[in-house]
Amino acid sequence: MALSEAINFHLSLPGTQMKYSILVLAGFSILAIPFVAHAQEPRPPRLTTVTEERYRLQPGDVLEIQYRYSPEFNQTVTVQPDGYVTLEVGGDLKIAGMTVDQTRQAILKKASTRLQDPIATVILKEFQKPYFVVAGEVAQPGKIEMRERVTAIQAIMLAGGMKESAKSSQVVVFRKINSDIAEVKLLNLKSIRRTSDLENDLTLQPGDMVFVPRDKISKIERFMRVASVAAFIAPKL
Repeated sequence: MALSEAINFHLSLPGTQMKYSILVLAGFSILAIPFVAHAQEPRPPRLTTVTEERYRLQPGDVLEIQYRYSPEFNQTVTVQPDGYVTLEVGGDLKIAGMTVDQTRQAILKKASTRLQDPIATVILKEFQKPYFVVAGEVAQPGKIEMRERVTAIQAIMLAGGMKESAKSSQVVVFRKINSDIAEVKLLNLKSIRRTSDLENDLTLQPGDMVFVPRDKISKIERFMRVASVAAFIAPKL
């Protein structure tokens, strides 16, 4: 099929400053740079399942630090917006992006400058809850806490449902794979709802973004008008 039109837009995924370039081609196939490409197919839509790993600390997380032999230095700290905490023993330490165990090791290294053979326990008291984002032509767009298994259709319902202006046959799901790569998937939710073929619905993962457009994907420049997305027409191929 000839490629008659191309739209290029930049996306900033929630929780990251990284911008991704996506090339959307006529015929509803998607090429991504550095996105992984997917085209609509009759089989159930699938995105890469992100490998689960230990939780990494983020700004706003609260930690309790306990020293076995020096309880006078015990403290509770909150990770600041710049990723740092201020320790009673050792001063400032950047821990955002670390696991709890990595943080404990870093704290012990700092504490060893003042304490002899310190032993410490680090407890994660409060942390950022997993979430997904629903944007575009829905009643209540925004970030929603993920408390249980949620599919794309359920996510849209939690966001108040689609507006009459929504293009339900071309819903887009963005999934961040790592700090540099994300995937894109087109879903025909109109067909799924009409046929009750729920096997074709997509199960979301924390951090996914569901975008409900107003118009055809080939006219993306007219509806990509959400806070983190800016669109412009690219030269025709």
